[in-house]
Amino acid sequence: MAEIRIENAVKTFGKVTAVDNVSLTVHDQEFVVLLGPSGCGKTTLLRAVAGLGLVDSGRVMIGNRDVTYLPPKDRGISMVFQSYAIFPHMKVFDNIAFGLKMQRMPKPQMIARVQQAAELLHIENFLDRYPSQMSGGQRQRVAVARAIAVQAEVLLMDEPLSNLDALLRLEMRAELKRLLAELKVTTIYVTHDQIEALSMGDRIAVMRDGKILQCDSPSTVYDTPTDRFVGGFIGTPPMNFLQGQVRRENGAARVFIGDFGLIPVPEMLDTLLTRDGEVVVVGIRAENMEALNQPAEDALQVRVLVVEPLGSQNLLTIQIGSDIIKVSTHPDFRVAPDKDIWIRFPSDKIRWIDRDSGKTLLPAVQIAASG
Repeated sequence: MAEIRIENAVKTFGKVTAVDNVSLTVHDQEFVVLLGPSGCGKTTLLRAVAGLGLVDSGRVMIGNRDVTYLPPKDRGISMVFQSYAIFPHMKVFDNIAFGLKMQRMPKPQMIARVQQAAELLHIENFLDRYPSQMSGGQRQRVAVARAIAVQAEVLLMDEPLSNLDALLRLEMRAELKRLLAELKVTTIYVTHDQIEALSMGDRIAVMRDGKILQCDSPSTVYDTPTDRFVGGFIGTPPMNFLQGQVRRENGAARVFIGDFGLIPVPEMLDTLLTRDGEVVVVGIRAENMEALNQPAEDALQVRVLVVEPLGSQNLLTIQIGSDIIKVSTHPDFRVAPDKDIWIRFPSDKIRWIDRDSGKTLLPAVQIAASG
């Protein structure tokens, strides 16, 4: 068992609380991604698991062992840093084999391990080179290969693909995920790249200001964020947010944006929005709105400001009242800037958010039920 448990971890630097009472369990052989903007505490939390920075309070468990104060070498981990952290005086083969030599692995097995890792990272032809003879992306691949070759039960990765070009990063995401599944290694992966998080992780822990705001499967984090920050951080483009005003008519609540009627409020939410004139935030993904070239029932007339053809889709920037939002349409949908179209909001795709707290008003299970 290589389950990782972080319990009530706190880490401060002077007056700054980098990790604020964080608890997280990474199950055996699970791949969890720590995702968030720069300075949110994700790397500090990873270093606490690695033993490179001790927590001020709380504890870290790996398997059944309390490793909170153990040095990194005694934790049974392997780590890939954002910087290359490879030995400049050693050839690529020796860099990859370094951990294996420390384990006193027999030479034939060591050579096979190094060759396997090098082939995965497409550096099998560079094993006889020194790091100074390689590009930055190639050096990072050496660091990843070194960590993979050791085949530790716990693998910690701090933005390991950040120095790779776009095409290789795309290839490496799938290859790395496949390999880690084969090796059955428990992995914590730090990134600020939401595409990496969504495509690679079994679960995503979204962090902000030293706290984990949500830890769920990629589909749950994307479709039913727990608050406005998560919805606005995840997705390209991010979730749209519109300011709506509650109007109660015949005992039922409706939400209006400007003078445009939107949709009836779900029954589960009706009892929460009791005040006429109350402001609520409506969240919806760009791809979840239906764009029409002619008027239709329950569709809002809007003005198109910008059209961005992206090949597989057209991304429209539109204006609804005072709000500017993004709408994704099929590439065959024809419209020009400064023209009007009509937008329909499917009720099951809308996320209702409290304006003051930023929290989603309905839990994910109720959102699914109301849909």
